[in-house]
Amino acid sequence: MSVEAVFPELAPYRARTTRLHPRPGRPGMHDSHVGGPMLWPDSEQWPLCHEPHHHETEGYAPEEIRGARAAGVWPPSWPWPPAGTPGLDGPVPFVGLAQFFRRDIPGLVCGPDGADLVQLFRCPFTHGLYLERRYRLQWRRARDTEHAERFLAAPPEVPLLRWEHELPEPCVLHPEEVDTYPWAEDDTLPASLIARIDAWDDAQVAEHGPGAPSYQYDLSIPPGWRVGGYPSWASTGPMVIDCASCATLMRLLLTAEGYEMDAGSHSWVPLEDRDPPLRGKASIRGGQSVAQPTRLRFGRDRDLHVFTCPADPGHPPQWVLA
Repeated sequence: MSVEAVFPELAPYRARTTRLHPRPGRPGMHDSHVGGPMLWPDSEQWPLCHEPHHHETEGYAPEEIRGARAAGVWPPSWPWPPAGTPGLDGPVPFVGLAQFFRRDIPGLVCGPDGADLVQLFRCPFTHGLYLERRYRLQWRRARDTEHAERFLAAPPEVPLLRWEHELPEPCVLHPEEVDTYPWAEDDTLPASLIARIDAWDDAQVAEHGPGAPSYQYDLSIPPGWRVGGYPSWASTGPMVIDCASCATLMRLLLTAEGYEMDAGSHSWVPLEDRDPPLRGKASIRGGQSVAQPTRLRFGRDRDLHVFTCPADPGHPPQWVLA
């Protein structure tokens, strides 16, 4: 279904996004990936989180998580070690989540000084009363970095992770560019157009039942990891994200999500992953390696939107769970 055939007024709002389609594999440090080895010069210190962390009660050892996944079982959990245990108190190493080269993803915007490689990290532990997360972006010029004399063979790890889903599964990418349109709520689009979209959604449900296609989930914004395009606002409602340094309206750099597909976004499921006679979750072939390939979660199964400043990419990014 062509969304502009139903709503021609959306044509001026059309924007491209690159769906990354991660799948479990064996990416190398010179590849774009989720969960693979980072292109990290051996002469540079691995990023550390120096903030106080929330006290935990139990956790999972990274190597046991990897072994359990390979065996198709759940890893054992262990009581949290006492205070003073090396690697758990004081600064802790960030977990490398993903890296993207602009040569692989043309829609990826450049970073400071023309940087064309971006690396995403997350602290493995939570912070404060509200269990907040800390993320980090590292921008690089790929050609300069690839000329380093030596690279870090294995990044430092904490001995225990609080949750199994803190450890990403190494995934290769299969980029696909698609058109996207704004989330239709509040003032993201003209009020008259949003009213027409809402009326169309209601008519679809009346005619086809609860599983009918809807604008928000089937026509506007795809699920899963993606670069550029529009953010989804299913959990929070639309938000205005301004740069804290210069007040410029920020743009969406990338979205990370735990699930690549679900019953609410059936139309975005790749054809090769569908069982055509079936609908919803039952129609997805391939199980967890297709529906949740990275094994990561963000918040309570929300989208992590990473925003950067178009006026100056060197300004601090903003992280929004929506």
